[in-house]
Amino acid sequence: MAKCDICGKGVHFGNNVSHSHRRSNAIWKPNVKRVKCVVNGGNKRLHVCTSCLRSGKVERA
Repeated sequence: MAKCDICGKGVHFGNNVSHSHRRSNAIWKPNVKRVKCVVNGGNKRLHVCTSCLRSGKVERA
């Protein structure tokens, strides 16, 4: 599960390029944590990226 439930940040695709300029596929995943959050007065487990946690977009339970 590499998708943030708050901002929708997901995986990015691209190429790894070696010194000889040969290319291979690459995937960069966001730093997503499973945390307990307060949603509509109740507690719920969400997948939240660390940038949303640090910015205070979610209130931890």
